[in-house]
Parts: sequence; C-alpha cells; structure tokens
Amino acid sequence: MALAALVPGAAQADLGAYVKARAAAADGAVDAAAAGYAAALTAAPGDEVVAIRAYRNALAAGDLALARRAAAVLVRSDVAPPDTALLAFADAVRTKNKVAADDALGRIGAGPLDFLTPVLRAWVAFDRGGDPFPILDAATESGLSRRYIAEHRALLLLASNRRDEGVAALRAALGADPGSIDLRWNAASLLAGIGDRRAARDILAGEDATMTGLRDGLVAARPGAAFGTSRLLTRLAADLQGQETQTLAILLTRSALSLDPGDDRARLLLAAALGEEGALDRAQLVLGTIRPDSPFYSAAVAERIELRRKQGDPAQALALAQALATAKGASVRDIRRYADLLSDQGRDGEAARLYAEALARAGAEANWIHHLQLGGALERSGDWAGALPHLRKAVELAPDEPVALNYLGYAQVERGENLTAAVALLERANRLRPDDPAITDSLGWGYYRIGDIARALPLLEQAAQGQPGSATINEHLGDAYWRAGRRFEARYAWRAASINADAAQKKRLAEKLADGVVQRMAAN
Repeated sequence: MALAALVPGAAQADLGAYVKARAAAADGAVDAAAAGYAAALTAAPGDEVVAIRAYRNALAAGDLALARRAAAVLVRSDVAPPDTALLAFADAVRTKNKVAADDALGRIGAGPLDFLTPVLRAWVAFDRGGDPFPILDAATESGLSRRYIAEHRALLLLASNRRDEGVAALRAALGADPGSIDLRWNAASLLAGIGDRRAARDILAGEDATMTGLRDGLVAARPGAAFGTSRLLTRLAADLQGQETQTLAILLTRSALSLDPGDDRARLLLAAALGEEGALDRAQLVLGTIRPDSPFYSAAVAERIELRRKQGDPAQALALAQALATAKGASVRDIRRYADLLSDQGRDGEAARLYAEALARAGAEANWIHHLQLGGALERSGDWAGALPHLRKAVELAPDEPVALNYLGYAQVERGENLTAAVALLERANRLRPDDPAITDSLGWGYYRIGDIARALPLLEQAAQGQPGSATINEHLGDAYWRAGRRFEARYAWRAASINADAAQKKRLAEKLADGVVQRMAAN
C-alpha cells in the first residue's frame, strides 16, 4: 500500500517527511533521506515503497538498523530484493546464529546471487568444524562462480594449515589475475596466521604505496566464516566497480564492514560506490575515516581528489593532489594525477615539469602515455620544439593508438607543418576509430588545410552531428562551408560555435560572422 492511502492523520503527518526524503535522495543527501524515510516508515510500517527507499538510503548512510527494519518489511511482503539475503547472512555470521545463517543461504541460493553460495557454504562448514572442500568440489561452476571458487579453495587450504597445497592453489588462482590486491592480501593474512610471514610478505611484493603498506602492516587473520564472507563480498564489490552496480556494491561493502570494521579496502570501495551514486558528502565522510597509517590512505586521498572535482571544488582537489604528489614516497601515479589537474586548469607549463619528472622516474617502464602527456603539456604551453619529439615518441611506441596519432597529426596540421604526413596520421587514426567525433574533425580539418574541401566537408558534418556542442568542430565546419561557397550554412555553423566558445574564439567568430574567412587557410 502507498503512504498517502493510509489513515489520514498518520499519513498526512509524515507525507511531508517522505517528500523531503525523496528530494534529499535526489540530491545525494543520503543521511537526510534516510532520516526522512525512517519517519515515513514509522508512520507506514507496512508500506513497501517506503521500505525499499528506506532500505537503499539507510545502507548508503550507514544506518544498518534502519536497513534491517526496512528489509524485514520487504521480506514479509515477499518483495525483498535478492541482496537483502546477503545482509541477513552477514548478520547471522556476526551473531553466530546458525538457523538464520542457513535460512539466508537458502535465500541467496534461490536468487541471482547464487554463484556466491558454494563459497559461503564452504566457509560456514569450516567454521562449524566440517570439511569445506566437498562443497566446492560438488559446485556447478559457472563463469561467475569459477574464479571465486578457485580463490577461496586456496584460502580455505591455507586456513586449514595445508600450506603447500594452499600455495599451489594460490599460484594457479593468481595466474588468472596476477594483479589482484584482494587475493594477495587475503592469502598473506592467512599465511601470517599459520606462521609463514616470509611467504606472506613475498605475496605482497611490489613497490607502490599500497603493497608497501600491506607488507609493513601485515596482521594475521583469524580464519572463519566472518573472514571468508567479508573478503568474498569485498572482492565482488571490487569486480563490480565501474559497472553501474553501485547499489549492490554499497550493500556488499556495508555487509563486509559489519563483519570486519577495520577493513579499509572495503571502506575505500564503499566510498567509490557512494561517489558513483552521487552521495558525495557521505563518500567524503567514509574516506575521512581511513587513517594516514592505513595501506589504503594514498588511494583514499586519490578518491577524495576525484570527489572534490565532481563537487566542483577544483582548488581543494588541486591542494589534495599537491599534498599527495609532494609527500614522502609519492608514486609516479600521484605525480601524474597532480599534473593532470594542473593541466585541466590551464597550467600546462607547471604540468609539463611534473610530467617530465614522472617520465624520468618511470625509466625503462615509460610508455606512450608518459610521452603523450608530456608532449601535450609542452605543446599547449607554447613549447612546440620541446613537444614534438615526445609526440613522435608516443606514436613510435603506440603506432596503432588513435589518441597518439590524432594528437601529433592535428598539432602539425594546426601549424601547417608536414601536412602530407600529418594527414596520413589522421587517416590512420580515423580508420582505427571511425566513430570518434574529435578524430573525424581532425581529419576533416586536415583535408581543409591541404585544400581538399570536397573530402573535408562530409567529415566535418559527421563530426558536428556526433558532437554538436563543440565550438571547435562547428567553427571548422563553418570555415569549410565558407570555402565551398555555402555562406548561409557557414554563418549558421559559426553561430552554433559561438554558444560554447571561449573569449578568444568568440572574438574570432564575431569577425568571421561579419567578414567571412578573409585570410588564407591558416591555423586557428
């Protein structure tokens, strides 16, 4: 039933709270939304619409008591989303309630998250003194479950003090995902627990700040269902990043943290999911609880930088990035992030110096991106002579990378240099990425600059259709129309360009609208 259909006294009293909660949720203010939905749920304790909204916002706000209360309403009404069973399972494991754990496992196994069931059942069996391996052996492996079963077979072998078998299984699992922070950390924690700290530290090899911090702060794990469940849910949340599954990731990480409140890896993933959901203030609060001595502190600061950028606070984002890039032990990634933000603010000269430092520190591991970033910053800061060797090196290292081909080709076209070779680069970029409006525009502009208006126009029209708000593309299109004698269409394109043009472009476009293209085909 709906809130407004309830008894008028109670309904109208908290209809306002419901409406305010909806508005707060739309603004990403999940704490205010959760409080409003809590009041609405009290007034309408059986309302399924209120309950589902209360459930989601409570999880985002970290109000697990409200989340549980709302989930109970949904379960009683038989409309509970499948992930409510995961929260119930985590609660049962935490409180050692065997009956509730088995009931939640049944619900998980009957829904779309059933691929988690074999691993969860295996850890429960381990916790209860049984043999977990027949459960894993009997599981029907799907594409979703195969990796998790393989990883947790290795972890359960280590937890069972079967070191050699566990290490062998771990190597096999790492072969499928050698960069996995989660599996390496989980295995190292268990190895430390059985007294093999040397092997644990070897698994955490690496010079980046996270791996160094994990080695230095290595703590022996206490194996059991709480450990296995929390690490499985965190691993799944990591796998879901960037896949538009924020609500599930929030549930997974909140449940993991209920079992292991000290897990900063889960906390970091929670903040990322909250940020993707638009709950930026709550995400910042979560990140603020990650202490400077945490192995994940640098990653937390990096996430805070991105959130500040999303919140429209470039000054604070830049200050955080500068602090991270100039701190002792700053990584190449930290330096490049700071340079990226400087470049975003038009401070390309400063950015170039940092990109040069990052390139030097990368040494033999430097790739085309290092050279493209440095060359691009130098080009935009006016040092074309310094930029050109790096832009050429980027293309040499990545001859089939459209971004590198486009940058070098377009930069030369703009300067009227080496036009035949530059257009060839742009043709190759266009073949590799024909649907990219920026690259299509570059090639069209290249043809314009060599006087081939017939080939230029269709490409520039295609680019303008793909990116109609681009001032540069519309200006190029207007210039080409003018050269083709299509004066009315040229002025229309220039007016479209003026909408989003910067001050220098507006001045140039105003002159073109008044006089047309009166100069030879020169660089803009």
